[in-house]
Amino acid sequence: MDERLDLEVEIRRLKKEQNAVILAHYYQESEIQDLADFVGDSLELARRGTQATEQVIAFAGVHFMAETSKILTPEKTVVVPDLDAGCSLADGCPAPLFEEWLKKYPGHTVVSYINCSAGVKALSDVIVTSSSAEVILRQIPDPVVFAPDRNLAAWLEKKLNRKFVVWPGTCVVHETFSEKKLIDLMTRHPEAEVIAHPECEEAILRHAAVVASTSGLLRHVTTSPRQAFIVATEEGILHQMHRAAPGKTLIPAPPVADCSCNTCPHMKRNTLEKLTLCLRDLAPVLEVPEAVRVKAKKAIDRMLEMTAGLVLTPVGSRS
Repeated sequence: MDERLDLEVEIRRLKKEQNAVILAHYYQESEIQDLADFVGDSLELARRGTQATEQVIAFAGVHFMAETSKILTPEKTVVVPDLDAGCSLADGCPAPLFEEWLKKYPGHTVVSYINCSAGVKALSDVIVTSSSAEVILRQIPDPVVFAPDRNLAAWLEKKLNRKFVVWPGTCVVHETFSEKKLIDLMTRHPEAEVIAHPECEEAILRHAAVVASTSGLLRHVTTSPRQAFIVATEEGILHQMHRAAPGKTLIPAPPVADCSCNTCPHMKRNTLEKLTLCLRDLAPVLEVPEAVRVKAKKAIDRMLEMTAGLVLTPVGSRS
């Protein structure tokens, strides 16, 4: 690629030329978020992909999110900046192992967090996101298998006063926050309210005044009269928080190690250059085997039906 090329200008040109829409998750780099037609969490983006009129979906997120778009809109071309942008939750729950494990729990409703592969979705009865899980589980009687996030499952069990059979997966980012460092930060910033994503461990969630999805955390920061927040989730959401509430103080929760461990390495594999190339070449293309896609779509459709009344406020707007 010509190093003199203005990538932002080129992406806008290619988007129009290729009849493409750019969907970006909150955890993407800020420059990608700013170029996206829509920015949101998994549930918002799943809905937006089905509503887009463009023939090409360029999905700036991780692999399972782009798979979801392909599952819902098989007639469209779905491309990703980096095919290796995965997810520790999805990677830690391989479909063949999950299928074998499920044989131990006949008669259970299989509820899977959207952070899983198309193969696992195809083995599930319904898919949930962090913003929809409570609403959906209130509609499903026990017994329930919940996969693949044990921390989200534990938070839901506590909230609903229920017990599930849980696949023991975790998010590499959300399990890294340090309770000791968080308490120190709270002591130094007593005016700051702790808010957290339910993928965090209980040691972090017990200190949070608000536990919510990325969209929920964003809405809270925007609407709350509080002026300072300690945010325990992937730091990419801070960009949209700053945009939506520019006068407020946002402090990222600290990881255990002195590192950038609160940054998802998979999300950050996507760059402006890779986004430019995937729009230019319409590659890498995301494909899902039809037999898997049909089964997975049933579980996702059930999620969308069961959350039809959920009010979501998209942050991104068409550029």
